[in-house]
Amino acid sequence: MTFAKTSAITRRAAGTVLAASLFAAYGLNPALAATPKDTLVVAFAFDDIISVDPAEVFEISGGEIMGNTYDRLVRFDVSDPSKLIGDLAKSWTVSADGKTFSFELKDGLKFASGNPITAEDVVFSLQRSVMLDKTPAFILTQFGWSKAAVADKVKQTGKLTLTLETDKTYAPSFVLNCLTANIAAVVDKKLVMSKEVNGDMGYAWLKTNYAGSGPMKLREWRANEIVALERNDNYWGPKPALARVIYRHVKESATQRLLLEKGDADIARNLTPQDLDALAANKGVLTTSTPKGTVYYISLNQKNANLAKPEVREAFKWLVDYDAIGATLIKNIGVVHQNFLPVGLLGASTVKPYKLDVDKAKALLAKAGLPNGFKVTIDTRSIQPVQGIVEAIQQTAKRAGIEMEIIPGDGKQTLTKYRARTHDMYVGQWGADYWDPHTNADTFARNPDNSDDAKSKPLTWRNAWAIPEMTKKADAAVLERDANKRKALYTEIQDEFRKTSPFIMLYQQTEVAAYRSNVDGLKIGPTSDSTYMFKVTKR
Repeated sequence: MTFAKTSAITRRAAGTVLAASLFAAYGLNPALAATPKDTLVVAFAFDDIISVDPAEVFEISGGEIMGNTYDRLVRFDVSDPSKLIGDLAKSWTVSADGKTFSFELKDGLKFASGNPITAEDVVFSLQRSVMLDKTPAFILTQFGWSKAAVADKVKQTGKLTLTLETDKTYAPSFVLNCLTANIAAVVDKKLVMSKEVNGDMGYAWLKTNYAGSGPMKLREWRANEIVALERNDNYWGPKPALARVIYRHVKESATQRLLLEKGDADIARNLTPQDLDALAANKGVLTTSTPKGTVYYISLNQKNANLAKPEVREAFKWLVDYDAIGATLIKNIGVVHQNFLPVGLLGASTVKPYKLDVDKAKALLAKAGLPNGFKVTIDTRSIQPVQGIVEAIQQTAKRAGIEMEIIPGDGKQTLTKYRARTHDMYVGQWGADYWDPHTNADTFARNPDNSDDAKSKPLTWRNAWAIPEMTKKADAAVLERDANKRKALYTEIQDEFRKTSPFIMLYQQTEVAAYRSNVDGLKIGPTSDSTYMFKVTKR
């Protein structure tokens, strides 16, 4: 009892210090009864941010920052993700053969720097993303835009016009949806190139700075501490009502709830079911939720001889108490889902064949020559509900003789190890980069090159899962222009994936945000980069 009281007091003091330092750093008055009317303070765990260069950002939290600060040619309609709307683009057409996409930009647009936005900037941005070849570059290079070819494929045709040429005839909606991704965000060429060092196209500078034209501009990012956005008064669309949005890195759900209740935060983004239940009686706090195009999974590195056994892969799928996790750890914040396509995308399956069955898992382990189990490690981001889920699976796996050692770390640490494929097991999340089923099929069901020095490094590669035949099926699905036939192909791929893959699909996220009652217009988007804080207002 005494410890609980001390802990609560400590957290309250920490929240007060945090708020005071926040206001002092940004010239705000800490004596105000609540956060200022023109400032939105968001308590958010964003320890996964590695960079703020749109050519490199490929993490969930970083995606949200990009969606609020950078424009692209097109965006999808958050209210109906199947519809595309012009962002910088005034109009676009597709050639009869489906390979050439022509765009005309809106006139008179400016970057936050004041520099005019022209087709030259768009062409530079797309070419730069390909030339830098960072993790998300595959979204663009899949169109045949190699370093050697991109100058011929992405071309300026006038001050406000450009063409994009693909190597094959894809479904037009697929190509356009890829252009909504962060990798296709438009950067200020003049500003970026003024910061170039040794031919890096401004990469070293833009990794921690800003060169966009979105409704908000990035003022500051301090890793695991703060992200500060400010209104971009040069924005071409309706200006945000807020002068600034400040994200504070707050890892613990209980601390987020405390800050929200006290008024030191306007929005809390990572609350557990227990904290959400505790807030239910607070009339000054409301909640909003959206099914996300984000799935959570555990993966097994096929470089580990034990994990590479087909029977072991299947055994793990019977060692998860999906029902208990669904009823407790992800209550109201997720739905048990055993497929790589999230519900909402074309062809998503809702089949759920697996449940906790320790005896079946034991029989599979014996068949694999491991009747006494084995030892293995799992890298885990130390944030809820992920940590709780892994601890629960650790206990059920132990019943089958598998000793799982949990290696906790922040998002950046675990991701870096995962991307180097030096893990045994990993618990992760994957959010749709664009609203088309290929965004997930491309990473869960394709691995064109499993060598250590492969150019493309999807999740299948990270787990060393060589699948030449499934890769061919995924390639065929993205080229199928008939929606019904394409849907059938994805159904077939998911059926095979569930049975054979080294991925234990856990759940699809329902993202819930709690906010104070004087906050209006908060809507969680279906993807990480479509939660638009710039549309929020405060009373």
